[in-house]
Amino acid sequence: MQSNDARTLFQCAVPTAVAGIVAAAVSGVLAGGKGAVGAVVGTLVAGGVMAMGLFVLQRTAKSFPHLFQAMGLVLYVTQFLISAVVLAAFRDTSLFNTRAFAFALLGAVLVWTAAQTRAYLKAKILYVDPESVEAKKSAPAGSPT
Repeated sequence: MQSNDARTLFQCAVPTAVAGIVAAAVSGVLAGGKGAVGAVVGTLVAGGVMAMGLFVLQRTAKSFPHLFQAMGLVLYVTQFLISAVVLAAFRDTSLFNTRAFAFALLGAVLVWTAAQTRAYLKAKILYVDPESVEAKKSAPAGSPT
């Protein structure tokens, strides 16, 4: 993982964790212990799904840059479907409060998406490799490179 990828992951994970702590506290007050557990589980599921998506997106950008935008769209649909499947799977559970789980999952996904958008807007990532540009400039005319 490159340093800018790790920085993006950090800039997304920290606000999501803070939102999860707030959601657990609010759910704990409103729905008791099961509400707090539901909020924690929802935040962990959302963070895991979104981190996996970020990892896949970064790998795609390095391996297949021409597929980056299409892969981003497919990835967001896949993340939505995974979240929907997890919500459906835990719909009737008695392990935790499902309403707190759902709201925490939704809140964590929204916070992650906003943080990821902010991280990409603030990142100063080169879109041209300076070494290859300098090499082409210094190559003699008619050179095969």
